[in-house]
Amino acid sequence: MPNQQYRTQIHNNINEIPSIEWNALVEDNHPFLKHGFLDALEQHNCVSKRYGWVPHHIAIYDEQNTLVAALPLYEKHNNYGEFVFDQAWEKAWNSVGLPYYPKLVSATPYTPVLGQRFLVQNTGNTEQQNQLTNLLFNSMTDFCEQQNMSGAHVLFAKPNQQAWLSSQNNPNSYIRHDCQFHWHNQDYQTFDDFLAQLKPKKRKNIRQERKAIHATGITYRILDGHTATEKDWQDFDFFYQKTFIEKWSTPTLNLGFFQSIGKSLADNIVLVLADLNDECIAGALMFKSDTHLYGRHWGAAKDIKHLHFEVCFYQGIEYAIKHKLQIFEPGAGGEHKIARGFSPVPMQSTHWLPINPFGEALDQFIKQEQDGVENYIQDCITHTPYK
Repeated sequence: MPNQQYRTQIHNNINEIPSIEWNALVEDNHPFLKHGFLDALEQHNCVSKRYGWVPHHIAIYDEQNTLVAALPLYEKHNNYGEFVFDQAWEKAWNSVGLPYYPKLVSATPYTPVLGQRFLVQNTGNTEQQNQLTNLLFNSMTDFCEQQNMSGAHVLFAKPNQQAWLSSQNNPNSYIRHDCQFHWHNQDYQTFDDFLAQLKPKKRKNIRQERKAIHATGITYRILDGHTATEKDWQDFDFFYQKTFIEKWSTPTLNLGFFQSIGKSLADNIVLVLADLNDECIAGALMFKSDTHLYGRHWGAAKDIKHLHFEVCFYQGIEYAIKHKLQIFEPGAGGEHKIARGFSPVPMQSTHWLPINPFGEALDQFIKQEQDGVENYIQDCITHTPYK
């Protein structure tokens, strides 16, 4: 359809876009890209000027006014909830009298997981899909310049989309590197099958951790949005708020948000709750796509040794095995994940900067960062728990 004419529109509220059309562009039943998730963030003020996340979603419509491509996009006034840290860049820009904020970010707020950023209708026509991807990227950069923003940043794009971004050789684009730890399902049938692949000492340590927790009498409930009650969400919200407050951080999510996604993403929810003596004492909120499990938030009313590992890691691994999910992404950071079966995975992000007074210095910064990440990954591999 080479002569197809498209219309581009910026939406400051995702509710302006029909949910059924938006969700039709989402691959793999990805929870964090669904209309219900992004809408809940907006409706419950989890993204707003207060937190420095202002929605400007890009939508592309065909001649029949049907949504054929979209880009989740936010105006940012800080780097909170991005997980790609650029405080040094902000300081450099300010040092020469240039404002670094506002900027544009394409990502899911507070969610460092891989996924689509360019939501494009799968027509089977590669040329048309590339045209729409280009149109989304150019619409983002045009909007960035029109609004006098310092740059546009695409974070945690899934590998094939990041590869496309890297292949464009755009002179204004910079590719940054990082690392996460993911668990990969090797067609395990049971948790013991997974343990059997570990070195004896690592296998023994995990069994000892699980045995110690089991001895406390703690039991677990694995719920979805259909089975989680109002009390369950109230308990989890308490754990979530407590965790952030204790870390002197900002709890941007709230009970209304959790209740909302419990309804709109009921089949994507994996809520792990731990009970002791008829009292809910801890919980972890995970999400699942058709192929992945995503660990996101955790909290506990009581500090019990090994409880975090059990609720956030081992229960998740068991769930992934039982439901034949391929990959478990437990969240950013954490070398302690290596000993528990998670492997280092290189990550990339793309940063488009229309005005850059630090070209050579930025090139050097990124090269040093890339070398550091590659060395870090190689060091992590030497500590692998696998045989």
